[in-house]
Amino acid sequence: MFQTKAVARQRFLDARGARPRAEGLLASAQQVLPDVYRVALYVSMGPEPQTGALIDWLLATHREVLLPILYADNDLGWGIAPGAADLVPGRLGLSEPPIDLGPDAIGTADLIICPAVAVAQDGVRLGRGGGSYDRALARVRPGTPVWAAVYETEIVDTLPCDAHDRPVDAALTPHQLIPLRGSVDD
Repeated sequence: MFQTKAVARQRFLDARGARPRAEGLLASAQQVLPDVYRVALYVSMGPEPQTGALIDWLLATHREVLLPILYADNDLGWGIAPGAADLVPGRLGLSEPPIDLGPDAIGTADLIICPAVAVAQDGVRLGRGGGSYDRALARVRPGTPVWAAVYETEIVDTLPCDAHDRPVDAALTPHQLIPLRGSVDD
């Protein structure tokens, strides 16, 4: 379908930017969230599927939320979400927790919900191109579910893939959780 990641990425980012409004992930996550304590998530920006209400709900239900901290080399550290009002400005306009637990903290999460611009039916995740999440997902404990947050229109049959790309188990959309081929749930 796509010859290169750059072409695919631009197509999906253009389509996402043309959306009339960003939709949130709270309703679908509430329906499918497993019994977990620590969730690694991210603070959404712009037209991405919105995570703010989901983060607030997780904190209100006494779960711990790990949020990424973007390093200068594009690797990710992780900190515990103190609440949206207590986040600090980070690199590239991101909002981050004030205390960095280091890059290996993602390995303590019971569930990972990561950003993506698209995902393929076989679990290939297309990110923004910096490699941050591929590095971070390499540190996830085996068997920990990894979900990519996307819109339904961003789930496709195939995407270009490199050896360093880390697959995801499911796509979390504003309306449902879609298990992907090769997922641990199949």
